[in-house]
Amino acid sequence: MIAPSILSADFARLADEAAAVKGADWLHVDVMDAHFVPNLTLGLPVVQSLLAATDIPMDCHLMIEDPGRWAPPYAEAGAYNVTFHAEATDNPVAVARDIRAAGAKAGLSIKPGTPLEPYLEILRDFDTLLVMSVEPGFGGQSFIPEVLSKVRAVRKLVDSGELNILVEIDGGINADTVEQAAAAGVDCFVAGSAVYSAADPGAAVESLRRQALAASPHLRA
Repeated sequence: MIAPSILSADFARLADEAAAVKGADWLHVDVMDAHFVPNLTLGLPVVQSLLAATDIPMDCHLMIEDPGRWAPPYAEAGAYNVTFHAEATDNPVAVARDIRAAGAKAGLSIKPGTPLEPYLEILRDFDTLLVMSVEPGFGGQSFIPEVLSKVRAVRKLVDSGELNILVEIDGGINADTVEQAAAAGVDCFVAGSAVYSAADPGAAVESLRRQALAASPHLRA
């Protein structure tokens, strides 16, 4: 699965930018509040407008404080997958429950420096694990390959039947990094500048998809 990130799109032409990647599996929307991360991007009104402009399932990544308060409305608006950060709440399972009750899939995200082990027991309460391969807050950063050990650990649990979760990665995914992420066990690849800086964003999506499929036995299964 390829999820283009509109953080790298032209914000003045978001409907057109969504149409340019109509073959994508998800449309990734980075919501930042200038508190949990230092940057400020867009929020629920823009997501609602995008939902009316495209039929690509919306993948909302909330880099915000107090997700228990702010995450369910994104699900209620019609987002397909709503992900929040483990570091932003003391009760991630309750937030996941509320997101699911509001009609969306629930995702848990962890920063590059956050260990996976404390969260392994609660992953059964989630549909998606989003492994950050850059520090959250800004696009265009370089991929941190050390995070792939987390991907491998979760992939092993999924392949053994102990866990049923989609593994997503976000940060620095491009033609040079997508294959190693795929080989480690990623299911869904968020790509921003690699897609939206291309002359043909739709072709860039399909090129990344081909690379991922070629590099990963589990994606071809």
